[in-house]
Order: sequence, then structure tokens, then C-alpha cells
Amino acid sequence: MENNLIYGVHDRPPFGKTLIFAFQQVLAILAATIAVPTIVGNGMSQSAALFGAGIGTIVYLLFTKFKSPVFLGSSFAFIGSMGAALAGGVSMSVGYLGLIIGAVLAGLVYVILALVVKKCGVGWVNKLMPAVVIGPTVAIIGLSLAGNAIGDLRNGGFLLPPNATEAEQLAFAINQYIAILCGLVTLGVTIACSVYGKKMVKMIPFILGILAGYALAAIFTGFGYLFDVKALQIIDFSLFADIKWYPDFTFLTAFKGFGEFTWAQLGTIAVAYVPVAFVVFAEHIADHKNLSTVIGSDLLVDPGLDKTLLGDGVGSMVGAIFGGCPNTTYGESVGCVAISRNASVSTIFTTAIMCIVASFVGPFVTFLATIPSCVMGGVCIALYGFIAVSGLKMIQNVDLNDNKNLFVVSVILIAGIGGMTLSFGQVTITEVACALILGILTK
Repeated sequence: MENNLIYGVHDRPPFGKTLIFAFQQVLAILAATIAVPTIVGNGMSQSAALFGAGIGTIVYLLFTKFKSPVFLGSSFAFIGSMGAALAGGVSMSVGYLGLIIGAVLAGLVYVILALVVKKCGVGWVNKLMPAVVIGPTVAIIGLSLAGNAIGDLRNGGFLLPPNATEAEQLAFAINQYIAILCGLVTLGVTIACSVYGKKMVKMIPFILGILAGYALAAIFTGFGYLFDVKALQIIDFSLFADIKWYPDFTFLTAFKGFGEFTWAQLGTIAVAYVPVAFVVFAEHIADHKNLSTVIGSDLLVDPGLDKTLLGDGVGSMVGAIFGGCPNTTYGESVGCVAISRNASVSTIFTTAIMCIVASFVGPFVTFLATIPSCVMGGVCIALYGFIAVSGLKMIQNVDLNDNKNLFVVSVILIAGIGGMTLSFGQVTITEVACALILGILTK
């Protein structure tokens, strides 16, 4: 048992339990993974993104020699880049081809960085980003998502129309209060299972929490349909009316665009993707530092930062070929590992297989899509909060009486929480990257 884990990295839980643990990981990463294609639009497939995340994770596990228990899902950092690729195409097929080319270019950045690390080692990383820098940066990863969690918690699916009447405003308020109730029940059951649960219950708090929240939301929704009160309809069961039985893979559309693609479009895509890849590199290190503290083994040393970069980069390329979305390691997955105390890499591998299989099961994907935002918001309060706390734990041995250290931590926290970002055309340096850069400069 490693670092107070119930299942260590190389442990293999019984098959039945592994399936349950894997399903919990699916629930943890689901909302973010399918949100990216939804936000980008242009006909991108949620099920294909799920397939791409699964196959990308398997590639990552292969490169890291099955030593790093984390799932790769659709990266939010590349949303602007994906929009630029699609907008730069003269047709949908060219735009989809741009998604694949962009992901390949971003992946090549990771390959180059991996070669540099292989040549120079990881000592420079620890000097450039010691605990006083990386700790608050990891905290910012969680804190920067706090607004998303609370926004989801308050989202009951009722849209307030412009110039809303008093009745509509009242309905919106009722819907919001019910959403918050469902989300808090989800959070409460998750906490209770994790803290007071015995054996198996303690290891699957997210499944039980989501089921409790979903059940409550279903009760309200049932009454909403029965009495035709839209404010009570938290779950959108209408999604089952348009089930897609198979993924719309990106490469199937992109293949038709080769004849129309131009070098000018290649330049546009490179400018949109390559700089973002360098930004995500910083978050890659922060995620793996965080995961290292959870499993009690430095992943930057074994299997090595070069291996994790190659796995992330190549996994991102492969994932985009199928789903269009470049992948990245997920903090939600790390949080799930930490809270359930199950770091078994076989669970992550099973999660990847489950995502691949599920992408072909239309009703299952649709069911997952019907999980209300408020319910996922309740879970994400715990997941994102854990990421923030784990980052703060990294600086518990840092001397904050030393003004130099105090300034570094202060600058990172305020820049990150304040939402400092820099945009250059289609390229946006996220608040996490800005905070990290400022922290390094302050150090």
C-alpha cells in the first residue's frame, strides 16, 4: 500500500470492483470530456470525443509503462485553437482536417520537449518550479475551476428569457433553488460515503453521490412533467429522442478535405495550436507533481517526464484523429484517485476501455448526458476543492516567514484567482499559465 492508498499503482482490484471503480472515473471525467465538442460545435461528436479520450489514455499508459494512473480527456485549453481551425476551413471537411493537423502540431511540441528533457534531465524543472512555485500553481488549477462548479450547481436547465415576466422570474428562482438542493445532496452523500462509509462504500463516493442527486432530480422532474411545471424539470429526458448509435469520427470527414487544404491554412493552424501546447506543458508538470504526491512516487523521475510528455503528446494526436479534441491529463481524475484512495492503473485502463465501448452504446452515452449540471456541480465542488487543497499541502513545509517565498505564493494565488489571462489573436495564455510564469519571475 503506497501513501495510505487502498490500492497502489500496480495493484489489481477484483474484476467486478475494477468495473465499478472505472465507472466512477468515467463519471468524474465525463462532463468536461463531452463539454469541449459541445462548446466548439460544428457537428462535433460527443461520443467520438469519448472514444478519442479512451484511446488517447491507452496510448499514454503505454508510453508511461503503466506507472501513471491518470485519465486523459478533451482539453479546454485548445477550444480557441479548435475554433480557429474550423473557421479557417473553406468547408467542413477542411476544417476537420485542420483539427487533426493542429493536434499533430501540438503533439510534436510535446515530442520536442520530451527530447529536451531526455537530454537535459529533470533537474532544471525542479529548480525552475520548486514547491513554492508548483504548490500554489496546482492550487490555482482547482480554484480557477471553482466558478464552473458553482455555476453548474445553480444550473437547473431553466433558461430565463429576455424581458422575463414576474412569473418566469419566479420559475427561474424555483428552478435554481431546486438545482442547488440536488447538487448539495450529491455533495453531502459523496462526503458522507467518503468519510463515514465502510469498505466498498468508501471507495465509490462519487457514484453514490451522483445516483442520489440524480434520483432527487428525477423525482422533481417527474412532478414537473406530471403537472407541466417547467421549473421542476431538472433532467432533460428529451435527449433520448435523438440517440446516436455510433461515433462520428473526425478522420472520416477530414479525409475528404485533403484536396482543398492549403499551406496558408497550415500557418493559421500552427499559430493557433503550437503556442497553446507550450502553455499546457506547464499544466502537465503541475498535474504530474500533484499526482506524484497522491501516489507517493515522483512521476517526473519514474517513468520520467520525457515519458509522460510523449504519452500526453502522442495520446493527444491519436485522440484528435478520432474525436477532434486534443487530450490532456485531468485533474478530476487525480481527485478521484486521491479521494477514493485507489491509484490502480488497471482501473484507469479499464476506464479507457469503458469509454471506447460506451461510445458505441447510444443509450448509455445519452444517459450520461442526462446527468444534470447541478448534480455534476456538487461532485466537482469536491473534486476541484481537492486539487486546490493538494496544491496548498505542497507548500506546508515552505518557510512563508521568508518574504521571498511569501511574494511568490502571493503573486501566483492573486494572479490565478483574479483570472489574469493574455490573448494574442486565437492564442490565450490561461490564468494558470500566467500565474506560473509570474511566480517563476518573482522567484
